Amino acid sequence: MTEATGRVALVTGASSGIGAATARLLAARGMRVVVNYLRSATAADEVMAGIEAEGGQAMTARADVREAAAVEGMIVRVQEAWGGVDVLVHNALTPYAIKPFQDMTWDELGGKLDDEMRAAFAVTKAVLPAMTGQGWGRIVYLGTGLSRQPREGMIALGTAKAALAQFARYLAQELGPRGITVNVVEPGPVEDTRMANVLGEEQKRRQVAATPLGRLAHPADVAQAVAFYAGEESAFMTGTTAAVNGGMSMY
Repeated sequence: MTEATGRVALVTGASSGIGAATARLLAARGMRVVVNYLRSATAADEVMAGIEAEGGQAMTARADVREAAAVEGMIVRVQEAWGGVDVLVHNALTPYAIKPFQDMTWDELGGKLDDEMRAAFAVTKAVLPAMTGQGWGRIVYLGTGLSRQPREGMIALGTAKAALAQFARYLAQELGPRGITVNVVEPGPVEDTRMANVLGEEQKRRQVAATPLGRLAHPADVAQAVAFYAGEESAFMTGTTAAVNGGMSMY
């Protein structure tokens, strides 16, 4: 038995990559995990089945996290099954354009900003009543090193995630007195994710060469940092950012 046993963790975008790795790790630490997904029902079911095969508890929940009504419906289903959400890991990645600013429309830049903040707003609003009621909660947002270290073509994602990081700091200040911590995990390039697929092999080689630890991150590396923020070990940490990039960028 651990302090995590019985806690309910909602992981958005948990059917693959970082989200799936995080769901599996939190379940292994005794949490009951909600595997949120939008389109990949089969993949989400596989994550749930894998957790249950290891003796953990999981349920899948389809919802577009950009839509408040869908998120609220998901939270109702979770409450009916397990009660309120104790831990929110907001990992879901909304679409974005990869192109130079000069070629970008406002709908592409502004649309990504709107999607990013709308999703964070909706899921956070939905889980706060239960966390506030019990005087305990953990909120972890997945950011990106691109919010601090620009890379060609990534202005939409980097700008949107920079807004998310500042949003997290404001929430950390406001929610601290309620016993709720808010932190951000900012990975660098991560293997076996959708973002990794947009990188060419030459670009990957350059990134590995620029990384003191000599490789790109795996989803499990990022999940470890998320799990730390989701547990009791980080109880006196809020408003902080963990860079999981092997030393590629240091701040």
